[in-house]
Amino acid sequence: MDERRDRMPPEEGEKTARIRVYPDPVLIRKAMPVRNIDGKTKAVVDRMSELMYANKGIGLAAPQVGISSRILIVDVGQGLRAFINPEILEAEGEVVLEEGCLSLPGIEVPVKRKQKVLVRGRDMDGKEVNEEVFDFQARVYQHEIDHLNGTLIVHYLSSLKRGLLIKKMRKELERSP
Repeated sequence: MDERRDRMPPEEGEKTARIRVYPDPVLIRKAMPVRNIDGKTKAVVDRMSELMYANKGIGLAAPQVGISSRILIVDVGQGLRAFINPEILEAEGEVVLEEGCLSLPGIEVPVKRKQKVLVRGRDMDGKEVNEEVFDFQARVYQHEIDHLNGTLIVHYLSSLKRGLLIKKMRKELERSP
């Protein structure tokens, strides 16, 4: 698939706007930095938010909608936040909790995450934003930034456990209408 095409939002009326499911290759590639925050970026964020809310998600990264760009959105009950080119500057503490993922339906795995992180990125106006987040919110940001780096929750498992879970997920997907 053309990587440049992956970074662009689907054209108006295209039916490709969907949550990508593992093993879609876009999910395991490192996403490209966004060079210009413009109308196309806003269109991507709008499409992502529609899909995230429609699928009852709390976070989504652009690769999950087939766009290989460093964009993430989160809404953990405090309103929608979009981060462009996010990175973790500092992190401390550790907590292991079960996590699920819209790109791995029906799968939950224990993931060790930092309890507190300082995230830097740009907002939709291009302004630098630094946000210190804790506990659950920190976990969501780390999960979505992992997506931007081509890492999924199953990558935290041994290859044997990962293979068994993927097999289970595929069987469940085959049964779905």
